Amino acid sequence: MRILFAISFLFATFSYAQQMRIGVYRDHDLQRIMCAYNEGSYSVFADSINVGAILPNEYVEMSVEQGKVLLKKGAVELGVFSRIIVQQNNPKNSLVIASKSPSLKQRKYMGDFEITCSGNELSVINLVELNDYLKGVVESEGGGGAHLEYYKVQALISRTYALKHLGRHAKEGFDLCDRVHCQAYHNMLRYSSLIDTAVRQTSGLVIVDENGDMIESYFHANCGGQTCEPQYIWNEEIPYLNSFIDTFCIYTKQATWEKRINKKKWSDFLESKYGYPVYDSVFAAIMYTFDQSQRKAFYIHPSLGIPLRDLREEFGLKSTFFSCYPEGEDVVLRGRGFGHGVGLCQEGAMKMARSGYSFEQILKFYFPGAKVRNEQERIFFKQTSERF
Repeated sequence: MRILFAISFLFATFSYAQQMRIGVYRDHDLQRIMCAYNEGSYSVFADSINVGAILPNEYVEMSVEQGKVLLKKGAVELGVFSRIIVQQNNPKNSLVIASKSPSLKQRKYMGDFEITCSGNELSVINLVELNDYLKGVVESEGGGGAHLEYYKVQALISRTYALKHLGRHAKEGFDLCDRVHCQAYHNMLRYSSLIDTAVRQTSGLVIVDENGDMIESYFHANCGGQTCEPQYIWNEEIPYLNSFIDTFCIYTKQATWEKRINKKKWSDFLESKYGYPVYDSVFAAIMYTFDQSQRKAFYIHPSLGIPLRDLREEFGLKSTFFSCYPEGEDVVLRGRGFGHGVGLCQEGAMKMARSGYSFEQILKFYFPGAKVRNEQERIFFKQTSERF
């Protein structure tokens, strides 16, 4: 009875309306931004002082001024402050955020905002409820026009990733950022009501391993027909993420690619970075020829110590899954897939969903042995097992 009561109490007190702190525009050095009305009014606080509201057809502008934030409402300058809070007056309000310097496409976000100066640039933090954040992530990462079951998969993966890595940027004053390594988050949900449904129907659910710990829920655009071993990318073995053949993605738009690279540029990199014996007749003959019918970790041979991930980074390749051959003055690379190839293949998962597979079946295909569990249950039973 006590255990049942504890479970009920935990479920009642653990709220998925918790507010996340997400650093946005982290790929840019912001000098001047504008916050404008979108839906619902906002109050503006400058160093804890209420200096007005953002109503229809109104906006505030913030810029860097000697290590602080210069605040304007419309054309009226209100002063220089250490911190600006733009706070919604009712739940589910949203704002238009526009960067004026540099000039960037405007975005829309739900929740509150905290703007400060970090060095000589503005730091913008979106304070947003977890599920509202996830809706924006799923749309940013998965796009529109997909099946509901795919969106459920992406929502589960993104929730698991967010909660597992919560606090990654704690030293910078926020939980996660909007860059790819924390998950793309470029707008609030704008287009697909299916994403809203998917996030709500999977609310509270995460993916766990056999020990009840949240998994590393990696995903990528297209694996090219075979997923990749984690150690090929990060020198780390993960039991539930082994390489396997995936035929669901091989006829999709990002399944194949081709790139030509100048031979000298290719050979100079191999020689300078790895000491490739370019003047040895045997090695020179095979320097531009490489076959990868199955995923590998190293170029030509492991003894040369040339990781494929380094070639991908140096030459901006879509994946490490490529073969190559010489042609004239170039090395021709013919590749498969887009992304690191570890974990869930998004285009493969989309095809599975369109083919009638449920989100549970898709997850089991890409994360064998992993289970879906309510996060409240996971926390409770993890704590209970540790105590007893």
